[in-house]
Amino acid sequence: MDIEQKQSELIDHFVKRASAASDAAALSSVLVEATSHPSLFAFSEILALPNLLQLEATENSAYLDMLRLFAHGTWNDYKSNADRLPQLIPDQILKLKQLTVLTLAETYKVLPYDQLMQELDVTNVRELEDFLINECMYAGIVRGKLDQLRRCFEVQFAAGRDLRPDQLGNMIQTLSNWLSTSENMLVSIQEKIKWADAMSEIDKKHRKDVEEKVEEVKKSIFKVGWFIFIPFFFTTFFFLNTNEKMCDKKCLHLISLLY
Repeated sequence: MDIEQKQSELIDHFVKRASAASDAAALSSVLVEATSHPSLFAFSEILALPNLLQLEATENSAYLDMLRLFAHGTWNDYKSNADRLPQLIPDQILKLKQLTVLTLAETYKVLPYDQLMQELDVTNVRELEDFLINECMYAGIVRGKLDQLRRCFEVQFAAGRDLRPDQLGNMIQTLSNWLSTSENMLVSIQEKIKWADAMSEIDKKHRKDVEEKVEEVKKSIFKVGWFIFIPFFFTTFFFLNTNEKMCDKKCLHLISLLY
């Protein structure tokens, strides 16, 4: 099963459970389970559920903030707001650090080890590389190359994270610009195709004209060659037979006509 299909099934599973939660405590428990699941990395569908509003302005409101953190935030964001959020269990800490790598990989295609160690609270290169290999690449959320000589991680692929509300407008604008550029390029390509077709027709006509002229020249050469050959033939015949006086008067008459 590929990661996209697995994500879709997990999202559907937790959306149903969260929707069916009978009270704030049960809903908070589902959120903790969802954010600690080792294979779930998208939370916007859960975050959009109407019944999550029941957590607002209650003692469990911190769990709603926690879900928002996992949808859009990083490990540093958690450390900055730890006093207002529930204490994370080890699986949640691991998940948030994985999501932090995804956030960095969305922005930069070359991630220096020093930056990664600072963002993830990792103390040495061995620990960092083990984390990237075992918890990120084996999980299928990123692909890349570890460059020990340059001390960096070269990103080749990174799974996308949930869009923040302020990103939607920028994405729509980017897609609109792309669509406009594509339409302009399509018009340009169509014009070039029409020009190429027109040039092809001109070339065909020119080729046909040349071939017709070649045929005319061939016919002219044949006619000229024939009229040169006949007089030569009869003249030769006449001179070969003068000593024997066997030249026919008709041949002499024909030669006189040709000349």
